[in-house]
Amino acid sequence: MTPIQLYTYQTPNGHKVSIMLEETGLPYDVHVIDIEAGEQRTSELLALNPNNKIPVIVDPDQDRTVFESGAILPYLAARSGVLLPGSDAERIQAQSWTLFQAAHVGPTLGQLWNYKVFAPEKIPYVIGRFEAEANRVYRVLEGQLARYSHISGEAYGIADVMTWPWIHAGLTKLGLTLDATPQLARWYMAVGARPAVLRGLVVPRLPVRESISA
Repeated sequence: MTPIQLYTYQTPNGHKVSIMLEETGLPYDVHVIDIEAGEQRTSELLALNPNNKIPVIVDPDQDRTVFESGAILPYLAARSGVLLPGSDAERIQAQSWTLFQAAHVGPTLGQLWNYKVFAPEKIPYVIGRFEAEANRVYRVLEGQLARYSHISGEAYGIADVMTWPWIHAGLTKLGLTLDATPQLARWYMAVGARPAVLRGLVVPRLPVRESISA
């Protein structure tokens, strides 16, 4: 199999795909798109993703280019036969929670990251608003994980891969805690101990300079 070409950076969205590739065992090559240097705005990436964002994959054997992590992860699951839902009901649950991550978890924490870390003026109202929304999103996940061992059910799946990097960023970059959400904390520790997650989290390897959110 020709290696899949992964265009990525050290961000939660990038980590979704590198973790998924590690889970599937599919061969892949890494192309670093330095978003701190504006490389996401180059004509090379624009040709692959009209939205000028990472991550993007190119699968030469299938002549496919796929962008948006919510599309890439199901594609890789189908391509490899790994982490595929076992039934229609499981597929719908996985899709629902994958879209919950894309619509709520990532955007909320991404906005908090922007206003709390990168904005030149730290506006307490705005930061407080996104911290409150982050806590609400965490409570939604807590309720689900009080019923099931993983986000979309009893089996580890795509929704877990989609969500874990952002929860990790909340803890390591944004000063959020899981003290009020013990089931989310239990899940976070279990997923974070998976070898594929640990390997995917260091893709791509960068110089010492700290990365930022995509």
